[in-house]
Amino acid sequence: MKTQGHKIFFLIALITFALGYSQIKISGKVTYKNKGISEVNITLKDTYDGATTDAQGNFSFETSEKGSHKITFTHPKYEDIEKEIGIENQDIIINADLKEQISEIDAVVVSAGSIEASDRKRATALLSPLDIYTTAGADGQITSALTYLPGVQKVGESEGLFIRGGTASESKIFMDGSLINNYFSNSVPGIAGRDQFNTSLFKGNIFSSGGYSALYGQALSGALMLESVDLPDQSSYNFGVSPIFLSGGFQKLGEQKNYSYGASLGYSLLSLMQNVFHFNTDFIDAPQGLNGDVNFRFKTKSGGFFKYYGMFNSNKMGVKTESLEPEYEFGLVRLKGKTMYHNLSFRQKFGKYLLNVGGSYSYNQSDLNFSTETNEIEDNHTKLLTDGNYVNFKTVLERKINRISAVRGGFELNNTNENLNFETVQKNYKDLISSAFIETDLGFSNALSAKIGVRAENSSYLGKSNIAPRFALAYRLSDKWTTNIAYGIFYQNPESKYINGPAALDFQKSQHYIFQLLKSSEGRSLRFEAFYKKYDQLIKTYSILPGKQQNQQIQTALNNDGYGYAKGLELFWRDNKKTFKNIDYWVTYSFLDSKRDFINYPVSLKPGFAAEHTLSAVVKRFIPEWKLGVNLSYTYAKGRPYYDIATELKNGEAVNYTRNEGRLKDYNALNISFNYVPSIGKKDAKSFTVFVLSISNVLGSKNVYGYNFSTNGSRSSAVVPPVNTFVFVGAFFSFGVDKTEDAINNNL
Repeated sequence: MKTQGHKIFFLIALITFALGYSQIKISGKVTYKNKGISEVNITLKDTYDGATTDAQGNFSFETSEKGSHKITFTHPKYEDIEKEIGIENQDIIINADLKEQISEIDAVVVSAGSIEASDRKRATALLSPLDIYTTAGADGQITSALTYLPGVQKVGESEGLFIRGGTASESKIFMDGSLINNYFSNSVPGIAGRDQFNTSLFKGNIFSSGGYSALYGQALSGALMLESVDLPDQSSYNFGVSPIFLSGGFQKLGEQKNYSYGASLGYSLLSLMQNVFHFNTDFIDAPQGLNGDVNFRFKTKSGGFFKYYGMFNSNKMGVKTESLEPEYEFGLVRLKGKTMYHNLSFRQKFGKYLLNVGGSYSYNQSDLNFSTETNEIEDNHTKLLTDGNYVNFKTVLERKINRISAVRGGFELNNTNENLNFETVQKNYKDLISSAFIETDLGFSNALSAKIGVRAENSSYLGKSNIAPRFALAYRLSDKWTTNIAYGIFYQNPESKYINGPAALDFQKSQHYIFQLLKSSEGRSLRFEAFYKKYDQLIKTYSILPGKQQNQQIQTALNNDGYGYAKGLELFWRDNKKTFKNIDYWVTYSFLDSKRDFINYPVSLKPGFAAEHTLSAVVKRFIPEWKLGVNLSYTYAKGRPYYDIATELKNGEAVNYTRNEGRLKDYNALNISFNYVPSIGKKDAKSFTVFVLSISNVLGSKNVYGYNFSTNGSRSSAVVPPVNTFVFVGAFFSFGVDKTEDAINNNL
């Protein structure tokens, strides 16, 4: 009986134990916008119990836990959810509806009108310093490399960025947020000035061919924002040698890696190459220049960062051309140019706020001397002397709202003081442009974001103010496809070179409408963009003849009655070593329809700097076993129009009219460059060497940039490149840092 009682007691205890630890089933469904989500992790907090949702979002698991617990739902792309449940003796059904996780990595980025090289994640990340150096025909210049992107016209006779039917003055270039007023070197008419800034100075850039940020102003067409390097990885020394130039420099990094300083110096002279090649241009004084720069960078203990950069450049040249006037045999022009630039910037984070403060000073002097020659006797000397001082100050304060939303605002001051002395025309132009701006990035979801901004400006010279709203929207259609739209109003003062007398003037104005479709995948990108620009209040001018020589005309502002439009389509495709091993290539096509009635145009005309069709292709191939890079580039542009416009007096008023007009021959240029990276010195030595051979216009196409006309329009001469085909040979050496592998991997 006792034994039977023990059995009954043991059975009751066993049943009680089983009931106490019986398994309860927890199940449910996880959704996002009423659709099931797979791969969601469900966990009973502080236990090992849980499950993962299937393709339909369903889950189930069993637990022996009892009482009050918390259950969590987690997924990398969605916000975590935590719910409380009470576990008793019955199965539980619990559902969850997740919200999308807002992420800087996954969020769509507004990019209408812009190509950014500072963010390597994006398909439009293009013009890194290595991209520029290895683009055949770019000559290591940022602005030359940009002509192989959609939207930028190939205009060989003048420096500057001609963007979507806009003049070179309608695009502006900034360094660390501050305006560069003298980015290009001085030159003589018909020969383009060169970039004065070393490409390796910049770690990234954002090129906007329209619809750019409210943080920037005074540009009707586009903007190039350059970002200078911070601290170098280590100290280094470098020098370069070629038949054209000698250069050397160094960068010294502090032992604590919290500061660095450096300098470089270069000298160039073209006379040796004149003896080797047949030049179209008769240089009576071979182009030569002396340039140098210094920099200092310092990181504070509180995380702030100071950067200083200073540059100077002096250059001179002399050109002799056949005179178009019958009383003279030749025309001569000699140039002496001087430029200087200083840039100081500081950034510091204060909690949720980021402060950027920057300022720059630019000085530019151009001394042009015109004369004529008859029977080897010089006469009729005329001097055109211009000099300008420019000061820019800008401060921007930014606050993060969440991971992908932010608001930023600030103000900018841009002061100009220019002098011109040209025979009877003497002027001193002064203007202070004061600007305030505010802009916000709004991330509604990973698939939808917007940029909304407004900029206000006041010009002391014009005595007028403006307000310019700007808006852009980006939406991700799928994992690979994104669409963008943008709209903005942009204002710009009339060019000071036209303001040679009293005139009632106002801001020039443009409106941008942009639609972009972008496909991005690893190693490949496809971009389609359509745009429309409307111009109002463009400057109108008439010609005056201040010089002793009748062909020395200058344009003088009359009013703001000009207008115009530009519309077009652009296509860009890049395949970076994805389809073909070790081959990076891109192709661009631009269609441009533009007309303007501005400066001295008598009626609305297609601008002389705008080609209707432009096609470019860039191919880069690196052969690792030879340590040799082979780079090709090709550009075709439909012939641009040209005009011979004169001014005559009718009833006491200056009237412009067209005497001669036509269309240039189509532009063609095939360029090739070779970059050889040998192994020199010890295997583990910290050094880097590259030999460069570059040939521009390999096929020797005789391109024409335009025509000059005599005073009466009866004679003309073509404006052509200084040389049809040019060969550059050079060697560059760096010590203290070995970049060989980086060069190979990045297709140098």
